[in-house]
Amino acid sequence: MVFSRALAPVEVPGRDALTAAMAGIGIELAAPAAPDPNIEDTMLFCSAEAMDGSDLRILALLVGWFGVHHAWVNADRLTRLVAGSSERVRALWSALAGWQAKDRRYARLAGGYRGPRLDLLAAGTEFQIRRHGEDVRFEGACLRVPANLLRDRPGDIASPDVLAARHRMYRYRVMMGPSYRADCWAALEADPTLTSAALARRVYASFATAWQVKRDHAIALASARLTPARIHGST
Repeated sequence: MVFSRALAPVEVPGRDALTAAMAGIGIELAAPAAPDPNIEDTMLFCSAEAMDGSDLRILALLVGWFGVHHAWVNADRLTRLVAGSSERVRALWSALAGWQAKDRRYARLAGGYRGPRLDLLAAGTEFQIRRHGEDVRFEGACLRVPANLLRDRPGDIASPDVLAARHRMYRYRVMMGPSYRADCWAALEADPTLTSAALARRVYASFATAWQVKRDHAIALASARLTPARIHGST
């Protein structure tokens, strides 16, 4: 069978599943956390709920999360996912990428929306901005967000060290960089029986990347079983 690579999730999660995924990526909610949810999938679904569903609570949490953890996001995959989203979702991610412009991995994402400035609120944005000014995280961006509208509370978001202890794939991204290779390695640590094709589909990687990680993981496992005598060539 020819391997067919997918980059986007097939199903949209229900509200409870999304809440569990948010908790799983380090958003501190009073809900059970899903084990190792995909980071970019969760971010995409959060942004759709926030912008297309007008959920300001989710938006505030997503913006806070991105501010803390953007360095360990697979920016290339996120850019590809956002490209197929609504105008408002693309505007949000263009604004967030501009906020983190020092990270050049987000340059293409920042250019993903080319339209006029959009107001976050359906009504009242101009009035709120006149009263409070713009949220500094969005100031001058393609999305107009009044200050004091989105709660910014550090305690809502797990720190990188805490999330690395909770989320296996995040931990491997910290060690190896935010890449498909890191995600493949983490998935194999959780289930070494995965075939290359199943591994690739699990983390949206190419078959070649998954096959290479399978090979390298097998070498690493074999090396861990070597005795000192074999390592040094003794009999």
